[in-house]
Amino acid sequence: MRKRRIWELTRPYVMIGPAMIGIGLFVLYPLIYLIYLSFFKYNLLNKSMSKFVGFDNYVQIFSRGDFYKALTNTAIYTGGVVIITMALSLLFAVWLSKRTRINAIVQAGLFTPHIVSIVSVSLIWLWLMEPNLGFLNYILKTLGLPTSQWLQSSSTALLSIIIVSVWQAIGYYALILVAALQGVSPTIYEAAALDNAGRFKVFRKITLPLISPQLFFILVIMTIGSFKVFDTVRIMTAGGPNNATNTLVYYIYTFRTTNIGFAAATGVILMIIIGILTIIYFRLMAKKVHYQ
Repeated sequence: MRKRRIWELTRPYVMIGPAMIGIGLFVLYPLIYLIYLSFFKYNLLNKSMSKFVGFDNYVQIFSRGDFYKALTNTAIYTGGVVIITMALSLLFAVWLSKRTRINAIVQAGLFTPHIVSIVSVSLIWLWLMEPNLGFLNYILKTLGLPTSQWLQSSSTALLSIIIVSVWQAIGYYALILVAALQGVSPTIYEAAALDNAGRFKVFRKITLPLISPQLFFILVIMTIGSFKVFDTVRIMTAGGPNNATNTLVYYIYTFRTTNIGFAAATGVILMIIIGILTIIYFRLMAKKVHYQ
């Protein structure tokens, strides 16, 4: 009887134990070690040559112009991807919210880019955006419109990366919003119709508040993901041309062997930025999110 009671008391901890061990090994330990490395001038080949430098790495970061360039690029990329993706995802979700066979086929097609490897997606868009032989410029020429240098120009490279990221993300977030829209009770819309409420007013006063939890989830997840963008930049532009697409994570990557302590310090700053943005989102948006 006593053993059974002990088991009942300890069972929850035993059940979550493996998960907590995994979090400790693969989340907490790397995080603590990252902060630890940020205070050292680390020698990768000879650890005994590593020396403690305090906050020198952080001082160096904020004195470098390329860091601010990477931070600006990341902010522009994040803002562009989040705003455009959320707007288009909501638009597609409203269009596809009715349960029909055609809509189901369109939803599957819209979701397909999300399940394709980012490497494959990047390579396909590299060909599409090739200035001389690319399909996009071929279409523009056919329509009599001016062509673009896309990834080859500092003025259009970041926009091109944003286009690729939006194209891949729309399907996933649109399906989340489709599910949210389909979960809204029809009786609410029937009551609004009895009051002669217009479509726009119904959408603004009823639909948006009811799907606000999903919109908030997308906002937070997309912001965090966009700040950590790496694959697309690495494959398509390698941060160029002229650092026009150099983002914070790729900036950290460039110091992976030459200055690990500096890279670790930049990683800590990135973590702090994401944490601050998340807190701001929850503080500002929490009152506007309506959980049913």
